[in-house]
Parts: sequence; structure tokens; C-alpha cells
Amino acid sequence: MKLIVVFSVLLFCILLLQLVTSQKEPKPAGDKKLKEKVKVKVKTEAEKKNKITSVKTKVPPPAKPPSPTAAPPYLTRVVGKGKFEKVGKTLSVPAGDTLELRCKGSRVQWDIPTYLQEDDEGRLRTVQHERYGVLILVNSSGADTGEYTCYPLYCEDSDCRKEYDKALKVFIFFPDPQELFVPSSDYYEVIQLRSNWPTVLPCQVTTPQAKVTLHREFPPVEVKVDGSEISYDVTRGFTIHRPKAHHAGSLYCVASVGNLRQSSIKYMLIYVHYPAAPPVPVIQATSSSVVVGVNLQLSCTVVGEQDVAVDFTWEYPGQKIGRPLYTQETTQMVQVDGRSLQRSQSVLQVDEVREVDEGTYTCTAQNLQGSRSISTNVKVQKKNNSNKPHTT
Repeated sequence: MKLIVVFSVLLFCILLLQLVTSQKEPKPAGDKKLKEKVKVKVKTEAEKKNKITSVKTKVPPPAKPPSPTAAPPYLTRVVGKGKFEKVGKTLSVPAGDTLELRCKGSRVQWDIPTYLQEDDEGRLRTVQHERYGVLILVNSSGADTGEYTCYPLYCEDSDCRKEYDKALKVFIFFPDPQELFVPSSDYYEVIQLRSNWPTVLPCQVTTPQAKVTLHREFPPVEVKVDGSEISYDVTRGFTIHRPKAHHAGSLYCVASVGNLRQSSIKYMLIYVHYPAAPPVPVIQATSSSVVVGVNLQLSCTVVGEQDVAVDFTWEYPGQKIGRPLYTQETTQMVQVDGRSLQRSQSVLQVDEVREVDEGTYTCTAQNLQGSRSISTNVKVQKKNNSNKPHTT
């Protein structure tokens, strides 16, 4: 019995030993470390290679497209629910109808005819929406005829200003079967005919279909409109391009449509000759050095166009103590190189010169076109008393 137990234990030990020896022999620690190093080295080189490759093949990101500029503003008229029409230079809306304009822009400002600015009687209103502004005029009349302008606004914080170069303008007629001319509260309108500037007689009609002529009241005659000296535009009226003295007087316009014929208000044209340029003064003194007690005269002279008024003003050292100013002005016609010109002169008189009168004298000559100044210096010497007899 004991023999069997011993045999069993021996057999178990043999089997256990075989099981242990049959397992795979472990690899040397040195080889494992070497291969780990190789793996690390290979990995590092690959990373370097990949890094270099990525630098070489790196493509810069595409350039950012420029931000689109704001769309240009435009002006439309609402002609019905969901219906719009683009507005041109002129527009006709029958008197009594409602006018509704839309101007694209997040902030806009409207300019309207003078009549509506003074008193719209609650018929006009403007509304600003997120993307456009609206102008609405109800119960329109011929008096509303004129230019309507939409100005986009450029704003920085709370400060806004009109962008004049982007303004949108339209001249709107409101044809009235009873009124061919835009009504006016005045019977006469005085207009200055400037020789250096075109003059406009508005004669504003309510309908572009009207035939308009220009007339003189005394003597009663129709004025010739040749398109050169005088021209006509239905939105502006009559323009006298180069005003002359013979254009002055009382004029009016006559408009006709079919069998209807009406006259405008009277325009009183007053001719004013404007010089071509500011005057060119020349100053001259009787002497640049004077002795105390003598009289001094300085003259300021302008030679220029005829019939041009020249005003003179003086600045002189004696003003500091309130020295009185004595001047004399004259005007006469002179011939210069065969031309008839006007000689205007101002003479400044300084009586019994004092030491305080020494300094700069300035003359300023002015006409309707502008002014120019010229100066000269005067030196004052003390009296020489060397010739006086000596007393003992």
C-alpha cells in the first residue's frame, strides 16, 4: 500500500517537471533591449522623414476672398402690392395719387422740394427699415412737383453724414389738369443777372408735356430761345448762359397743353456786372522817409474793367492812437493799349507827421469778385535842430 502511494507521488513529480521544461525558453534580455532600441530608432527616423515630407508638400491655405463691396443703392417706386419699378431721371405721377419710393440702404436721408419742406400738411412720411428707406406722399398735387433725393448715410457711432457721391435723384411731375405751373405765393420773383454766372428762370411746370415759351412784359414780345444764348430744360426752366444788360427787365413764361394756356409769375431780372477777377492795387507814397511835422500822402490805384465798383480800405500806424483818417476817392476812364478801362484811386492824407506815424501802410481794394492788399513802409525822421542859433 505504501509502495503505491510513493509511486504515485513520484509519477506526479515527473509529469510536473516535464510540463515546466516543455515551455518556450525565454529570450535573452540583451536581445530584447537591442530590438527595442532598433524599433525606437526606426520609428524616430520615420517620424523625421514624415516631418520633412510634410514640410515639403505643405500647401498654403487659399487666400481669403475679398469681402464683397456693398451693392450700389437704387431707387424704386411701389406701383402695387409686391410690384416695383426702377426709377429713372424723371417720373410722372397723376395729381391725387399716392407716391411711394424705396431707397436701398440701412440708413438713408431724403431731400424734398421746398414746398413740402415748408408745409406738407401731414401728407408726407418717411420710414427706415432694416435694408431700405421709404418715402410716402399721399393726396399729391401739382405743387409737389420737384426733385426728390435719397442720400445713403455713412455713420460712425452716432455721427452720420450724407454720401453725396452716392445720391439718387429723380424729378417727379404731378400733372394737374387745372394747374400747368407749380403754384407760388409770390407774384414777382427778383433774380440777379450776374455777368459771370448763368441765370435760371425756373418757370416750373407740373407736366413734361407742356409747351413752354419765354416772354418779355415791356415791350410785350416773345424772347428767342436758340439753345445757345438761352436754353430750356423741362426740369430746370430757362437758362441765360451769358447774361448781358439787355436781358434785364420783367419776364414771364407761358405754358400750353391742348386748349389750356397759362402764364407763370413775373421774374424781375436785375443785371449786375461782375468783374472777371479781384482788383490789383498799386500803392505809392510821396516819400518813403519823411520828417516830423510835414504832410504825407499815399495813393492806392486800381486800373480795371469799366463800370466795376472798387472799395478801398486802409490800415495805418496812426490807428493805434486814434489818428483820424482823411481819404479822397476818384474814378475816371483811361485808355490803355487802345482799350477803355477804369482808373479807381484812393488817397490817404496824413497831416503833420508824428513819430507814431512811422510803420506799415496797407491798402485793400475789393470788388464783387474778391479783394487784394498791398503795403509800403514809411520811416519818420526827427527834425534836425543843428541850424538853430545857440544862446549863451
